[in-house]
Amino acid sequence: MAATIRTRTADTALTTAEKASALLTCEPAPLTFDARPIPGLPDTTMPLDELRKLLVYERYDSTTTDELWRQLAQHARESGPAWVVGAIGVALPALTHLAARISRGHTRHADDVDSEVLAGFLQALRTADLAPPRLWLRLCWAAWRAGAAVVKADEGEELPLDLAGGSRSPRMPYGHPDLLLGRAAAAGMITPEAAELISATRFGDALIEHLAAEMGVTASALRMRRRRTERVVGAAVIRGDLSGPIRPPVGMPWRRETPMASGDEANGWRDRTVA
Repeated sequence: MAATIRTRTADTALTTAEKASALLTCEPAPLTFDARPIPGLPDTTMPLDELRKLLVYERYDSTTTDELWRQLAQHARESGPAWVVGAIGVALPALTHLAARISRGHTRHADDVDSEVLAGFLQALRTADLAPPRLWLRLCWAAWRAGAAVVKADEGEELPLDLAGGSRSPRMPYGHPDLLLGRAAAAGMITPEAAELISATRFGDALIEHLAAEMGVTASALRMRRRRTERVVGAAVIRGDLSGPIRPPVGMPWRRETPMASGDEANGWRDRTVA
């Protein structure tokens, strides 16, 4: 997790959580976490502030991170309010980083973003299914979606100052990204399945690991497939191919993605967590 420092003129939900979590690590009886059962972590118990520093400055694989957050989430659900605050304290560097990114350009809503990021994370901490993989990523996505909803709502609150008189339709493409994907599929540039893959994993709640398991392929192969499709759509947008009327190719079936070469999976890219 990467730490991001922000200056606030007043207490926000995240700064209040920071102060509360700091109280749990004070002597003489700091709240400690048993890291011994978790592969990859030091074979010891440690105060939560030390665990937090470890996660900030060291990188661990998904197996270690998943098991760590399963333990923290179970403590938060079963061991009382102190562990709820403690788990939030461990996550705060990442939550602060997320809130800062969402608030960029929307400073008047920064406090609301802080509150929603924390609320979204807390809701997921209490209710998320702990068994599937990428638990930490799913917790962070829940926090991100909650905070981003504040900014999305704000975007429709006021008319732009330079709004021209009269009424006209905006130049295509516009609207939700799903509409753009639909136009690309209708034009035969990508398959409907590829459009659904991007929609489900980029704008929905689906994890690519789950979809890969259902399809019988590896997650890295599915990421590469998604990336190729996104490049096709991006190039079409730049050329303006999706701005005018869409006419499906006459007499042509849906153009399938080309089979993956043997090196595609090895050269696949990894999704970076927002931590």
